[in-house]
Amino acid sequence: MDIHEYQAKEILQGYGVKIAEGGLAYSPEDAVQRAREIGGHLWVVKAQIHSGARGKAGGIKICKTHDEVAAAAEELLGKRLRTHQTGPAGKVCNRLYVEAGTEIAKELYFCLLVDRSAERIVMIGSAEGGMEIEELAKTRPEAITKIYIEPAVGLLDYQAREMAFALGLDAEIMSHAVKTIRGCYKALRALDCSMLEINPLVVTRSNELIALDAKMGFDDNALFRQPKISELRDKTQEDPREMAAADRGLSYVGLDGDIGCMINGAGLAMATMDMIKLAGGEPANFLDVGGGASAERTEKAFRLVLADKNVKAMLVNIFAGINRCDWIAEGVVHAVRKIDMQVPLIVRLSGTNVEEGQRIIRESGLPIITAETLAEAAEKAVQARNQVVAKEAVATEGC
Repeated sequence: MDIHEYQAKEILQGYGVKIAEGGLAYSPEDAVQRAREIGGHLWVVKAQIHSGARGKAGGIKICKTHDEVAAAAEELLGKRLRTHQTGPAGKVCNRLYVEAGTEIAKELYFCLLVDRSAERIVMIGSAEGGMEIEELAKTRPEAITKIYIEPAVGLLDYQAREMAFALGLDAEIMSHAVKTIRGCYKALRALDCSMLEINPLVVTRSNELIALDAKMGFDDNALFRQPKISELRDKTQEDPREMAAADRGLSYVGLDGDIGCMINGAGLAMATMDMIKLAGGEPANFLDVGGGASAERTEKAFRLVLADKNVKAMLVNIFAGINRCDWIAEGVVHAVRKIDMQVPLIVRLSGTNVEEGQRIIRESGLPIITAETLAEAAEKAVQARNQVVAKEAVATEGC
């Protein structure tokens, strides 16, 4: 789960990280009021969306007058910003963060994240922060410092100092830098954060260390013990299909293809998507219904997959262990009859009571396409999808 910049800054401030004064705005009038409260003669109006590279997308405006603040807010609110992280769909800006302008002397990059391959937390920093950090990682990886932290031991003082030196900080602010780094690590561990990024972390002309931007991502599986973090979730910034699935206890990830998938088991789901691609198709989603696929749960899964209007065919691939194929078959038949499916359905069952499950499907009288193997199921799904696309093309030409 991701949160907005202003939310991340509020959290980090509680752990000793210094931030510029700012306030939230939902309208141009709010934005001007926040600017008046902040004071000064320079403000930054920032679109709050779950994406980096907002500046390149026009989501950050520097303003010198209250009129400019109002104009920037008018332009950004309701605007769909597209970055390399959001993809072509983009994300709509529904709120703004108005922040005091900062006189920047130097931009740095700092990040903490969970490195699953190393099974440790990695601290990453560079003396060359800013919007081009991704390009720097490609062209000059030596300019980026990585320090691995053993979770059982925690962040040691010498590691924090080592990172501060790597960032090229002066001795005058070394103690504050160590405090900032330690505060970030405490936030990461205490809040089940999987990624914490400050880009840029800036040194001001008055030699202060300030987090000018902040990004935090949290482990969804730990939200049950982080109720205050869970409350920060902004569902308008997430895929509505994935939100609907999460609310119903289903594991769903939306993709760009047009063959819907309903599968039990994450590994089998990944293998099924691979087989669909091998057969020449593109999966529309990852959906793991888990081990307890009752008739009601199966119907919810069907409705979720078919809510995607791009789906041209649907593939159900079940390997029954704890579950039984006859239970799954009854659930599929119940769902198809209740939903009145308008796209081809391919079902492949394997495992416990497979013969009984196949009999239920066969005797249902429904136009369900069956398959014995995963490869056969994937090929039939792609064929059915191609037939639907061809019929749509003919219908379009006829119009």
